[in-house]
Amino acid sequence: MDTIDPVSFTRVPERIAGLVDLAYNLWWSWHPAARVLFKQVNGQAWKESRHNPVRMLREVPEEFLHRVAREREYLRRYDIIMERYQEYMGRKNTWFTEQYPAVRPVTIAYFSAEYGLHHSLPFYAGGLGFLAGDHLKECSDLGVPLVAVGFMYSSGYLHQHIAPDGSQVNVEERLDRDSAPITRVLDPSGEHLTLRVPHIEPPIHVAVWKVQVGRVPLYLLDTDIRENSPEHRSISHRLYAGDREQRLLQEIVLGIGGRKVLSYLGVHYTGVHLNEGHPAFALVERVRERVGQGMSFEESLEQVRGTSVFTTHTPVAAGHDIFPYEMVDRYFQNYYRCLGISREDFLALGARPDDPGAGFNMTACAMRLSAYHNAVSKKHAEVTRQMWQPLWPGLPPERVPIDAITNGVHLPTWLNPRMEALFDRYIGAVCPYWQMEHDRPIIWELVNEIPDEELWRLHLWLKTKLFNRIREMERRTWADGSDTPENVIAEGVFLDPMIFTIGFARRFSTYKRADLIFRDLERLKRIVNNPWYPVQVIFAGKAHPDDIEGQRLLKKVYEYARSGMFGGKIAFVEDYGERFAQYLVHGVDLWLNNPLPPWEASGTSGMKAAMNGVPSLSILDGWWPEGYNGRNGWAFGGEVVEGDRDAADANAIYEALEKEVIPLYYATDLHAVPHGWVKTMKEAIRSNAPAFSAKRMVKEYVYHYYPRILAAAGIPVIR
Repeated sequence: MDTIDPVSFTRVPERIAGLVDLAYNLWWSWHPAARVLFKQVNGQAWKESRHNPVRMLREVPEEFLHRVAREREYLRRYDIIMERYQEYMGRKNTWFTEQYPAVRPVTIAYFSAEYGLHHSLPFYAGGLGFLAGDHLKECSDLGVPLVAVGFMYSSGYLHQHIAPDGSQVNVEERLDRDSAPITRVLDPSGEHLTLRVPHIEPPIHVAVWKVQVGRVPLYLLDTDIRENSPEHRSISHRLYAGDREQRLLQEIVLGIGGRKVLSYLGVHYTGVHLNEGHPAFALVERVRERVGQGMSFEESLEQVRGTSVFTTHTPVAAGHDIFPYEMVDRYFQNYYRCLGISREDFLALGARPDDPGAGFNMTACAMRLSAYHNAVSKKHAEVTRQMWQPLWPGLPPERVPIDAITNGVHLPTWLNPRMEALFDRYIGAVCPYWQMEHDRPIIWELVNEIPDEELWRLHLWLKTKLFNRIREMERRTWADGSDTPENVIAEGVFLDPMIFTIGFARRFSTYKRADLIFRDLERLKRIVNNPWYPVQVIFAGKAHPDDIEGQRLLKKVYEYARSGMFGGKIAFVEDYGERFAQYLVHGVDLWLNNPLPPWEASGTSGMKAAMNGVPSLSILDGWWPEGYNGRNGWAFGGEVVEGDRDAADANAIYEALEKEVIPLYYATDLHAVPHGWVKTMKEAIRSNAPAFSAKRMVKEYVYHYYPRILAAAGIPVIR
């Protein structure tokens, strides 16, 4: 069981005590009306809590809680929202039960090293984590029976500060667990549940926490407890530890420890879905359990394979964890015997046939132990089949069994509430339940009913809100005394909401090519400083602390932002995270994406921008070959270029901006409405919102894999 400390919330009047339960379920994070309940207690307290209702309820003066508990209008809203919440949580007739009415109770276990759910729970590094978070939210909305496992990174989130010389400074944030929407899981004696990771020496223990994501429970593992040695306490401190051995220990704990936790809690799941190779040991542990029950290794392996799905996210070789065999030996000596196989047979599970001496490859292990594999876009599937073809030596690449299920984003999370209200007026007038069916393309034809003036006016409001947010961030930094005047200028205080604005926000890895637009400085100067058609560019993103080249790239871009040659129209906004991402994908005019192909697996930020009416100028890699239709944005880079392609791709960006994008944006009528541009905005929404929603994505996983998993588990499926 899990618990909320009741003493901490005696200050909340009984009449509105439901706020406490609501605060501990992230359902509020994708329901704007629920967030308003907290905001209306006290707007400043909500702001100071960084939109974290648990922290706000702990810190807001009691007088404000008692005041709203007496206000008739607030209580009316409170009762409606709480009824909606309780109905959602108790609903039996979900999409999943309607699709599979005859299936007896089943559960799918979802394992991921990171989850991007809300900034109050900083257990994420980037797109992989937000994909996992969106997957959980959509499974909750659709009623897909899911339980998730991840890590409690107690001090792992790094904020970014830019030093006066443009260098990235990493500022560690230690999570205040008692002020976050997270609860301790308790054992039968009422103590915090602590378990040992089985059959691993020396011993490692984990404490268990729980996050409730709508209907989906997410269990988080924490090694920072007194039962562990000092070196093992730090296993769960930081996401993607740079030290190779620490990374191996993380993946042992996540996979083997995670499986142990579910077993102890009595969670009997039918199949496993791995989000990347980090938790691959969860499949090994499933095999070991069956061997321990008397089944042969071969039979156990086949049973586990038939009930496991593996999603791979990266075509970049460095993105796949590989561990030296002697390092694996250090922790698995006892484990080999428990599986009933030799050391050599175990290590062969993670060996690449074309490079067997490289070490234990977690992706190869996950591929071998799962029957179903998918990449996260059609283009990525082509690349991935080529990359992993050696695991199927008798097959040509095109027949390698790796499918494509293109990523999608959780629309209720990433759609701006005002944009949602606009869609309600024009789409909801014809389709009242459009939000429940937003993966149906025909619904989005109604976007064309929205008057151009109304959509444009809303976009300008969101753009102004973005710029105000940038100025507020800089005001706070300046007040702290941690910025120079040059830094303040470089970080966007001179931006003008009336100027065409491009957004570029990525992890600063070299293959993302954040500096590509600076390839020809003189040409970019002419574009940006054109007195009649000026342009601004907002950059944001972090480099991994161990990625020296990425940090050099970031410093280079920051120096351009500080340079006077661009007249303050290039900005780099520090400390990019989930909160600022919301402002950015809602408020810029154009989303720029130019990674080195074919290294973009999918790319979900452009999807988030598109559903808010922000078109993309993107290279034809990742999701964009599926998303681009010639009317909803701009594309380049589809041709094969031998050798260094930076010059060709930079030129393509300049050509598109000069000849198509900028002229279209500034072609306005007498009321300053650019009807041609608004037409592109509408097409971006119409074509991309349904096709790249998490609702469509999760349904594809269910249709494509879950019936086969259930059949392999001996559960009859009737649709």
